[in-house]
Amino acid sequence: MLQINGLTAGYGPVTILRDLSFQAAAGQVTCIMGRNGAGKSTLMKAIMGLVPAQSGQIALLGQPLHRLPAHKVPLQGVAYVPQGRRLFGPLTVGENIDVGLLARNGGAKTRNFVLDLFPRLRERLDQTASTLSGGEQQMLAIARALCLEPKVLLLDEPTEGLQPSMIALIRDTVLKLRETGLATVLVEQRVESVLRMADQVAFMAHGRVEAQVSVTDLRPDSTLFRQFVGV
Repeated sequence: MLQINGLTAGYGPVTILRDLSFQAAAGQVTCIMGRNGAGKSTLMKAIMGLVPAQSGQIALLGQPLHRLPAHKVPLQGVAYVPQGRRLFGPLTVGENIDVGLLARNGGAKTRNFVLDLFPRLRERLDQTASTLSGGEQQMLAIARALCLEPKVLLLDEPTEGLQPSMIALIRDTVLKLRETGLATVLVEQRVESVLRMADQVAFMAHGRVEAQVSVTDLRPDSTLFRQFVGV
């Protein structure tokens, strides 16, 4: 579904991604792993058009994304939850969700779908987003992204800094979304979480995907984890 071939991208004169190739299939969870500085977040931003491609191709269902301005990429069916969540803090939970619905003119059906995924948000529709706990803010960020009714959902370290119960809730939500046929791409550093969630794992180093393997071929003591994630 999401196909990247030979992508080179970076910030001004600084090249971060180098001839990178990657793919994510519908109805699968693809986890991206790698040490700090490997280019994981830059890859997410390049898919969204926030970091322009210098060369190579990014395509969703065969339609090119790399030529589009950033504000048009979500309209093609790609949703992004960056590190830090980037909520509208002064707005309420309900208003944040309504902003997400505006992007593709989503209606009550979509709103109910995301609130059914996160019942806690339904209880807090009138609460200011900045007063939510870290886990609740992450729920809201994911819910707002899902208002786009995306084909691909990009999550950049969605469980970072969360308590174990919230990590489990986010993981269970990702697995529910997989059943809907959504392609989920997430950056995750916890080996245990990856083995529980992922269908595919892409290992990054030095701006490239050096290996992309099925989770069925991985164990907690796999040499790939030590090679690309271990200190």
